[in-house]
Amino acid sequence: MEKSSRTKALFAIVFAALFALCLTACSSGSGSAASASSEAASSEAAASSEASASAEAAASSEAASAEAASAEAASSEAAPAPENAVIRISTTTSVNDSGLLPYLQPFFEAATGYKMEVTSAGTGAAIEKGEKGDADALLVHAKASEEEFVDAGYGVERVPFMYNYFVIVGPKDDPAGVKNCTTAADAFKAIADAKAPFVSRGDDSGTNKKELQIWEAAGVDPNGQDWYINAGSGMGATLTQAAERQAYTLSDKGTFLSNDAKESLEILLGESDDMKNTYTMIAVNPEKWPDTNIDGANAFIEWMTGDEASALIASYGVEEYGEPLFTLLEK
Repeated sequence: MEKSSRTKALFAIVFAALFALCLTACSSGSGSAASASSEAASSEAAASSEASASAEAAASSEAASAEAASAEAASSEAAPAPENAVIRISTTTSVNDSGLLPYLQPFFEAATGYKMEVTSAGTGAAIEKGEKGDADALLVHAKASEEEFVDAGYGVERVPFMYNYFVIVGPKDDPAGVKNCTTAADAFKAIADAKAPFVSRGDDSGTNKKELQIWEAAGVDPNGQDWYINAGSGMGATLTQAAERQAYTLSDKGTFLSNDAKESLEILLGESDDMKNTYTMIAVNPEKWPDTNIDGANAFIEWMTGDEASALIASYGVEEYGEPLFTLLEK
């Protein structure tokens, strides 16, 4: 009995020892697995970080390459600047006020490398700049004055290239009945008979010269009449005053369509045979003024009559007004 008790005790001790050994082994195995899992996670995070950094560096490099390529393309598209790069363009206000010349300017400069220095005034003042040697090229619209300029030796030759129409605009209720007239002269006679207010540019511009021709054709001298207002200003300001006074005036069509005056005035007569408005370029004669940038003037005229400018002019105004503001003359 005593021997059996000892045997049982010994067996219990051995079992306890084996159980403890087993627990230690399990604990050690679990720790190793956890450690391995932790190391794997750490390794994966490091790999992910490295991949992210690599991708970021690649993207940055690609962006830098694209930027460099774009800069290179822009540089290759722009023409190199000529030695005498500035061209002084003296133009009529209608080409500027309609927005056409500012629209064309960046295209011309990118294509040729020249820089345009633009001044705008009435055609009389614009031509006078050429006579004084203060311009390299003119863009104007008064045929008789242009011919005098060339005949006097100040200009090389007239280069007509586009046109639009003069239009008679006025209040929508049209008290003088201009809508019923077929010619500009008839319309001016109706305005004079009705003593309806008329705002004249009065600035010796191409438009003002045309207006005076129409008054003469109508057999009317408006000077000194109470209804005849002399604005002495450009086309935009004249249209603004006509709108404020609900008066009639003569405008080029392009400037009127691009002016806020169209909200309260409307075109009452336009596109008749006696209302065509032709625009001409003239290079100032270097024999008259040796400092004239004749190469730049010729580059301007050549580009303005070329394919790129022709396409731009033909589409100018179509999207906004449903029609081009200027029409090219047939070559």
